[in-house]
Amino acid sequence: MDDTNSSEARSLERRATLRSRHAQGITRLMAQRADLRGVHALADFVDDAVRWTV
Repeated sequence: MDDTNSSEARSLERRATLRSRHAQGITRLMAQRADLRGVHALADFVDDAVRWTV
């Protein structure tokens, strides 16, 4: 049981790390390339959401 919980915890931590890295990448790209704004609605949404949390 303990091994399963630890495996789930590692998986959740890995997913959170990847999600954070992806959001940072989108934010960095959108800062460098203003011409991309409006091309993909989800990228715009993530960029705006990250900016509001800072």
